[in-house]
Amino acid sequence: MKRNNFLVWLFVLLMVFGFNNSIFAKKKVEKQKELAINWVDKNQNLLIEISDKIWEYAETALKEYKSSQLLIETLERAGFKVEKGVAGMPTAFVATYGEEKPIIGILAEYDALPGLSQKVLTKKEPLVPGAPGHGCGHNLFGTASLGAALAVKYVMEKYNIPGTIKLFGCPAEETVVGKTFMAREGVFDDLSAAIVWHPSTSTRVNTGSSLAMNNFKVLFYGHTAHGASDPWNGRSALDAVELMDIGVNFLREHIHPTARIHYVILNGGRAPNVVPDFAEVWYYVRDINRKNVDEIYKKVLNIAKGASLMTNTKYKVEFITAVHSLLPNITGSEVMQKNLEKIGAPKFTQEEIDFAKEIQKSCGKEEKGLKQKVEPFKIITDQRGGSTDVAEVSRITPTVQLNVACAPVGIPWHSWAVVASSGHSIGHKGMLVAAKVMALTAIDFLNDNKLIEKMWKEFNEKTKGEKYKSPLPQGLKLKLPEK
Repeated sequence: MKRNNFLVWLFVLLMVFGFNNSIFAKKKVEKQKELAINWVDKNQNLLIEISDKIWEYAETALKEYKSSQLLIETLERAGFKVEKGVAGMPTAFVATYGEEKPIIGILAEYDALPGLSQKVLTKKEPLVPGAPGHGCGHNLFGTASLGAALAVKYVMEKYNIPGTIKLFGCPAEETVVGKTFMAREGVFDDLSAAIVWHPSTSTRVNTGSSLAMNNFKVLFYGHTAHGASDPWNGRSALDAVELMDIGVNFLREHIHPTARIHYVILNGGRAPNVVPDFAEVWYYVRDINRKNVDEIYKKVLNIAKGASLMTNTKYKVEFITAVHSLLPNITGSEVMQKNLEKIGAPKFTQEEIDFAKEIQKSCGKEEKGLKQKVEPFKIITDQRGGSTDVAEVSRITPTVQLNVACAPVGIPWHSWAVVASSGHSIGHKGMLVAAKVMALTAIDFLNDNKLIEKMWKEFNEKTKGEKYKSPLPQGLKLKLPEK
């Protein structure tokens, strides 16, 4: 009997000891999080300065030399080891602090869009006519990711937290290139989890997916001739492009309603009286998964071959890039949601709300101002919108993603209105919220191996244990722009 009583008391003591340890561990993590929040608050002027510089640089895909160098120099001063020129891209890098597991990755983007130069005004007015601009807010994106990585490193040092934090400098997201080629080279293979965010008009944890895609051009080659005196001696490359487009448009009836095919003719000749000997068309083929995209792509290639035969021209396919659909991780997303609710959505002044309403007025949108609440957690099951190279990372490691309000409600994305907001205090406030939420989420991941295990369990169930396979054709070389 005495022995049984002893065992009962021992069990109770162990339970109490374990409970107290659990409370102590939670309090310790909360202190770490407060330290990260304080770091971002104390360094907000530095982050805003970096964001504004990248906004001014406004460098397009694979030309982000100044932007990437600014981020690299800041990371090196903070004690990160930086590998430059990753995956054959001069503007890609990986910055690392720590040597142990878990290894938490934060993704940074910093490329601008062509032709969107804009002053920080409520009406369309280019800073430099025809120049690029940050119409997707990637100046905010890259800087918030930088801020999160620096804050986490500071906390890891102060609390001697084991693990590794990596900031991935990912160029050329707008052309869906950077992370795709980095993934093919195994750059993300050692990650325990990945964290990413994107500027938006709302504040939420994003559990949605994206569309898989093939991005390619078809070039046709014919023979020139006089359009009136001897057209029979010509072979029109433009005819081939037009016949291909007709074939692709007829194909739309026989593909899934989830599919999307869009194109532009880049070159169709130079004069009506000269039979074009060269023409070029650029296609995106998208659907909800790689299997569907691959099937449609084969049919489109057959149409190109048919157009070539009908016009007695030659052709070649220039494959640019390809991505999977994004694979959200709900387990990790729920943790990010708690951190988002702790930080809260950006709080805007009346002056900032008025600025937003003036932009909405200029865009012909309802003058609703700015969203200032965190949206409830929601598991999104349908797939909408475009494609992203974040999808490749999500197919390698559990990935969580965040949106934060950095622009007025309802404005068109990839527009001058986003550029104006991204250089304004509206964008700055959203950026700082994102930095804090990502830092707090990284701290949770670093402190909880069981959480990482649960995230990987979900990941393996969704991928059915299949290893990542790059959607890029074997041997495809990255085409770098001229400096």
